[in-house]
Parts: sequence; C-alpha cells; structure tokens
Amino acid sequence: MTGISLQLMILGYVLVAALLGALIGFEREMSDKPAGIRTHALVGGAAALLVALGEVLVNTTPLRGNNLNADPVRIVEAIVAGVSFLGAGTILRRGGQMEVEGLTTAASLLFAAVIGISVGAHRLILAAGATVLVLIILRSGAWVGQRRDSQKSAANQEE
Repeated sequence: MTGISLQLMILGYVLVAALLGALIGFEREMSDKPAGIRTHALVGGAAALLVALGEVLVNTTPLRGNNLNADPVRIVEAIVAGVSFLGAGTILRRGGQMEVEGLTTAASLLFAAVIGISVGAHRLILAAGATVLVLIILRSGAWVGQRRDSQKSAANQEE
C-alpha cells in the first residue's frame, strides 16, 4: 500500500473511531454530563490514530528486523494512562457528602478510547458492537436511576 493510500485508510479509521466515540458523547451530553460529544470523539479518534501510527512506525522504521522491540501493549497502556487523567477530571465529590459524580463519564471516556483502539486495530465490527453495548448500558442505567429517584421522591412526600 502506498504512503498516501495508507494515510487515507488510517484517516478513515480515525473518522470511524471519532464517530463511534461521538455517539457515546452524545448520550453523555443528553444526560448533561461534563464530557460530551467532542471529548468522546477526540478520545476515540486519538486512540485509533495512536494505534495505527504505532503499526506504521514499527513497519517503516529502518531498524525493523534488527533490534527493534515492538510491543503494541505499550501503546494501549499509554492511551489508558492519558485517558485516565481526563477521566479523573470528570470525577467530583460533592462537598462533605459521600456522593461522587462523574464516574460513569470517566468510564465512558475509557470505553471510547478502547473503541478507538479496536478501530485502530482494524476490528470495526467489535468496535461498533461495543459502542452499541455502551449505549445500552448508559441508557438503561439512566432509566433505572430515574425510577429510583422518583421512588425516593414519592417516599419522602409520604413522610
């Protein structure tokens, strides 16, 4: 594959990963959470690009075959470490209360990164299926939370 066609293919993968991440971000944004469409799209796209570039660098470096140690797990570790910092920024503790907010958004950012890694590794069906799974989990979790809150409100009004 030529340099330009390879770059266009990688760009296509980045686009797919960004779109899948954006779907997750859309759900987070509709739930009025701190990280939305742009953040999730950027995380997914960046992860796909990092994985694809890692593959390109290993296959095109002049040292290939000599002493180059290529470990794709290191790229995944770096992505997870970077996204962990983003996720930590979305987690908040309310005052002196023991309530914590943002854990689900942090987890969805991590999942967007893993979806991007899947796309970068050319596993598009896996990435699309995982995106659907995340959306089902987020929506069903929101529905359960709303039911729980409405039951608590009803119980408080009866007291």
